[in-house]
Amino acid sequence: MALDAMTSESVLHWGDAAIDVCLSVDKDGIPRVLVAAVGPSNSDTRSDSSDSATQGVVARGLPLLDVLVSGEGRDWAGLRYSESAVGQRMRYLRHTATDDRPWSVLEILLQDPLTRLTATVTYRRLVDVGVVRSSVTLSNEGPAPLTIESVTSLFVGGLAGPGGDLRDLEIMWAENDWQAESRWASRNFRDAVPQVGEVEDGRSRGRFAITSVGSWSSGIYLPMGAAHNRQTNHTMLWQLEHNGAWQWQVGEHKAQGAALSYLSALGPVDSEHHWRVTLAPGGRFESIPAALSISPAGFDSAVGQMTQYRRAIRRNHEDQQRLPVIFNDYMMTLMGDPSTERLLPLIDAAANAGAEYFCIDAGWYAEPGEDWWDTVGEWAPSAARFTNGLAAVLDHIRSKGMTPGLWIEPEVIGVRSPIANELPDEAFFMRDGQRVVEQSRYHLDLRHPAAQAHLDRTVDFLVDELGVGYFKMDYNINVAPGTDVGGMPAGAGLLGHNRALLSWIDGFLDRHPKLTVEACSSGAMRADYATLSHFQLQSTSDQEDPLHCPPIAASAAVSIAPEQAAIWAPAQPEMSDDLIAFTLCTALLGRIHLSGRLDLMTSSQQQLVAEAIRTYKGIRADIPDALPFWPLGLPSWTDEWISFGLRGHHGTYLLVWRRPADSSAAPAENVAIPLDLRARQTSPRVIYPASDAQVTLNAGGAILEVRLPRAPSACLIALDPPTTE
Repeated sequence: MALDAMTSESVLHWGDAAIDVCLSVDKDGIPRVLVAAVGPSNSDTRSDSSDSATQGVVARGLPLLDVLVSGEGRDWAGLRYSESAVGQRMRYLRHTATDDRPWSVLEILLQDPLTRLTATVTYRRLVDVGVVRSSVTLSNEGPAPLTIESVTSLFVGGLAGPGGDLRDLEIMWAENDWQAESRWASRNFRDAVPQVGEVEDGRSRGRFAITSVGSWSSGIYLPMGAAHNRQTNHTMLWQLEHNGAWQWQVGEHKAQGAALSYLSALGPVDSEHHWRVTLAPGGRFESIPAALSISPAGFDSAVGQMTQYRRAIRRNHEDQQRLPVIFNDYMMTLMGDPSTERLLPLIDAAANAGAEYFCIDAGWYAEPGEDWWDTVGEWAPSAARFTNGLAAVLDHIRSKGMTPGLWIEPEVIGVRSPIANELPDEAFFMRDGQRVVEQSRYHLDLRHPAAQAHLDRTVDFLVDELGVGYFKMDYNINVAPGTDVGGMPAGAGLLGHNRALLSWIDGFLDRHPKLTVEACSSGAMRADYATLSHFQLQSTSDQEDPLHCPPIAASAAVSIAPEQAAIWAPAQPEMSDDLIAFTLCTALLGRIHLSGRLDLMTSSQQQLVAEAIRTYKGIRADIPDALPFWPLGLPSWTDEWISFGLRGHHGTYLLVWRRPADSSAAPAENVAIPLDLRARQTSPRVIYPASDAQVTLNAGGAILEVRLPRAPSACLIALDPPTTE
């Protein structure tokens, strides 16, 4: 089906039972798009519709992209990525629609008649899920070079939903910091973008923008956001799939007719990230991808849809179904100072508790007493730390039935490392002819073959020679704006490295398909689905205080599929039984990263740990297809009561934490948790710990009453379907 580029009489509906992308072409040949959630009754595929009501809505839709070109600028001054001159001149040429189950793909070809910049906007729809992935490929079909300063990956409107009022709309985002990750906040749209009133022209220049800079994609904010209508429950949730710099913004677009709310999602741009690219005639550039989940049923539903999408885009790996229990010796345990004598009793205790992987964290490459931070990069085992060598320790791990793992931070080279003098300057990030130094470290540029070759040798040695089956791949510096090697803008150099890093990851996983790799970056400072579509796990935090961990762990499932969310459980012998169970509960609906001095625990404490691991192994098969929900809402940093659950095909599980109350508040031993209709016909039971937690169904099954008489304490509840006899 071809659209008529000269009239507004043709409308394409490209959709399914969950989502509809409605595309029209106006009288000037400019295509406009509206993306909306639909119900099963609208699942039929329609084309060439003459429905005047539908046509009227689409005529108010937004252009398919916004692209800022040097020498062309914006039609409306400001910092909004919604009103570029070239973006609003783009004319429809043609489109193609193909099926590649479980995906359906729509490509629309556009061109600016003045510059002859051509754009292919690609929408990939995960069929019947309610998520669309969008990206843009630019090509210069004109006779002169064109410099691109920004291009949207995703540009859509209608944030408040069908018939929605912007006064009912809240914009949501998550602030991210080391040891304080995934802190969600919200603001009324009309507070962020006030209505300016009936003044001349009447167009706002305002927008609400969230921007990440540097090589930590989530060092300030998570690369995602949401728009939620409090009256209708309509929710749009988006994520930017990039392991570097990005921005999203919302505002009102009024270049054509009445004002429309909009979302622009972009990778690096010139004004914020020192990124631009000059396309010679015939040159091409592909934007980062961005994904949009739309649900009429609220925030939890939109997150569930995005969770299904994340599972569909990632690299297949057996780890995501097996969910082995990992012991890591770092957190509140050896803290980067391992040795044979310190490791052997921990290995034995971890195996007795039920761990299946044992990861030796930082320090295995450094000599005792060495300040290794600025000497890393060679990744050779210490000669003095391990009595009979590191290989003997790894053999002991295997003898206990566990897979050995090692911590590594491959992208950095310490300024005092011998490798720093063996590689050429061009293999590192450079600015103005000088190597970039961040916290006494150089940064490798993985576009350079010497950098890749060095790391390939490292990985192959550790896997082939030492038999390592697990890497904790850390990344503890943030470089901004990037590298200008080759005379390119620093932000463009950073983007090139970002993409080369992921290509390198795929390369060594292709060579070592059984290897499991955890992404870590001072906890979760690079938590994005460019990274997580390649890695198997993602650290969620480096938070050391178990009382601060629940809001991080409970919120992690908004941004990370639960089976990829690595959560510390550092149980310690000096803890009370309540605190040990509290600490272990925090990880039971994600990926357990067990730690702590298990070897120094009493037998009853060790049994409490082993009971948690047995419980986890009994439910972990349900996690890879389960969807998250938050019956008390997303937690705040100081909430006394926190609850987070997973609903799967074979089981529904609910974690409840009680933390010490603020001194000004009276402590409460009970919390009332509302259950949706799917959970009301259940028989709840506490499955960990075997303590005095109590659960009762009230209000005809609509309320789950949970009693935890002491703080801190926590429990894991199974919401079983009722038995029929």
